[in-house]
Amino acid sequence: MILRQTERTAVFIDGSSLYYTSKSLGFDVDYRGLLEFFRSKSDLLRAYYYAAMPETDDYSPLKPLTDWLSYNGYMLVTKNAREFTDHSGRRRIKGSMDVEMTVDLLEQADQLDHAVIFSGDSDLRRAVDAVQRRGTRVTAVSSLRASPPLIGDDLRRQVDSFVELADIASAFTRRTIDSRPRPTPVRHPADLDVDEDTEL
Repeated sequence: MILRQTERTAVFIDGSSLYYTSKSLGFDVDYRGLLEFFRSKSDLLRAYYYAAMPETDDYSPLKPLTDWLSYNGYMLVTKNAREFTDHSGRRRIKGSMDVEMTVDLLEQADQLDHAVIFSGDSDLRRAVDAVQRRGTRVTAVSSLRASPPLIGDDLRRQVDSFVELADIASAFTRRTIDSRPRPTPVRHPADLDVDEDTEL
């Protein structure tokens, strides 16, 4: 990934997308390490994290993560997700954060040199195009190595650069199969079945 110390940079993380991309590649994300990675290599102005939260009275396994993020340098953007039971009786959560991410991208574009989006959703293509026309460089971080690939062709063609998550993962992730003792990273605790409204 091309990052420059002098570039005003913001990171936009679709929490569900990053979680499932890293999970499919066999990694856990260390969110403290991710923030340090961008702070050390760019002039990081903002780091946004987007999460669709289950609308339920039950305890959400996302709560410890979102609480930690909101107190440790991330701008947390949440909304209620719709919960339902599919035809096979499995509990499903449907939620997409594309609109929220688009609004923040457009609002921040004039203050940024570089926007890094952790998402592969092609529905963001028009937002990326609008941001680029304002002079902001856009990088998408996702995966072609996952099966199936988790970045849509439309988005990959639109962004200025595409970065394979696995290629930069060592900076802020650890392999879940690694049994050596290490400090516990701050990572996504949920293992929910998420069905986003959008397709790649």
